[in-house]
Amino acid sequence: MLLMANALFIVSEEGYWGEECIEPLTTLSDAGVEITVATPSGGPPVIDEQSVDPDEVGEETATHVAEVHETDERLRNPEALADVTPDAYDAVVFPGGHGTVWDINQDRHARAALRTAVEDGDAKALVVCHAVGILAFTRDSDGGFLVSGRNVTGFPNAWEDGIVTEQELLPDGRKLPYWVEDELNAAGGNWDAELDAETSVTVDGDLITARGPSSSHEAALVLLDEMGISP
Repeated sequence: MLLMANALFIVSEEGYWGEECIEPLTTLSDAGVEITVATPSGGPPVIDEQSVDPDEVGEETATHVAEVHETDERLRNPEALADVTPDAYDAVVFPGGHGTVWDINQDRHARAALRTAVEDGDAKALVVCHAVGILAFTRDSDGGFLVSGRNVTGFPNAWEDGIVTEQELLPDGRKLPYWVEDELNAAGGNWDAELDAETSVTVDGDLITARGPSSSHEAALVLLDEMGISP
């Protein structure tokens, strides 16, 4: 009997971007992938209110994302990240959102899960938008930066510059502690957010990175393809 493929979603409690989680979550679920959701403390993930604002993302996306966020039992009752076993999953998914810079990207268990997925040869990692920043803080088994020499995309400085104030404050008043593109370049990643393209998804070995919300669906399809699963 064939075992069902499974995936671990590591989601922020500081503000995840709705589409970047919900689109891969539903796409993989529809393809028959069994999904576990984990957060740093085991509390329900918190959604970035802008990502369910119809004026920001459109009525259809806002309604769909809000409904799944509020009703999906996996999101309502997540596991604590320290309690999950990353190597038990075929894929680990890191949805983005500004909130990830405060929790997911700084969490040692999240980094260990990423390293396990990328290095073990059997699993895949999908990292989206601001969550790509975790690559700048994750070391490989030899102590070097996991992202060094790898081709990656993610949330670009050009977009960040249009969001933060001159004091680098976000709309909610928090100061952005770092810019993803800068950190990835400093850690040795080969950065290209493909700003002229409608979507941007990059595959480098077992690591898949995606630029932002508009790339979420494509990223989910690419992950399924890399896992050998038809959507």
